[in-house]
Amino acid sequence: MSFDLWLAFTLAAALLIAIPGPTNLLVVAYTLQQGKRAGLATVFGVLPGIATSMALSFAGLGAVLAASAEAFLVMKWIGAAYLIYLGIRQWRAPVADSGLASGVMASTKRRMLREAFLVTLLNPKGIIFFSAFFPQFLNTGEAVAPQMAVLGATFLLLVLPINTGYALTAEVLRKRLSRADWRRLLNRAGGALLVGAGLLTLSLRRS
Repeated sequence: MSFDLWLAFTLAAALLIAIPGPTNLLVVAYTLQQGKRAGLATVFGVLPGIATSMALSFAGLGAVLAASAEAFLVMKWIGAAYLIYLGIRQWRAPVADSGLASGVMASTKRRMLREAFLVTLLNPKGIIFFSAFFPQFLNTGEAVAPQMAVLGATFLLLVLPINTGYALTAEVLRKRLSRADWRRLLNRAGGALLVGAGLLTLSLRRS
């Protein structure tokens, strides 16, 4: 793979990752609710979700979802329902107490990692995306597997700083609105974002 081809992939992938979607909105929602550490924990749940989506896509699931309306519909509804459930739960969440025990916080972060992983994995468009996007940047005259490994690693490395940027931006807003009533409003704003992401997922159509 030439450097020019890799650079074109990197620029295109960075732009696509930066466009707000379910995973970006999840990072923002948890940052608004519980702060920067929660948002960053969510980012590290997104990464294995994307890696698993890539693996499933390369294994052929992307082609199945693209060809089967029923499989795509089932996965879309599961992903949308999960996002809406998370949004409703966050809307109703009490204002975070800064005095929470560290064990409780650790449990919450584990839950956020799990939820970020599932939200990322249950997006059928993501799996189809990898099947359609990556081959456009492959040099057919070279071995495919090493090229896919390079592109996959590049994509994951881009996800980390871009989603971290979302978390840090949301943290700035959270710090400016520190009163309890504002925190409650931020919880509801985060919940509304997740419900909106769920409804957006419902609007997905197969390419």
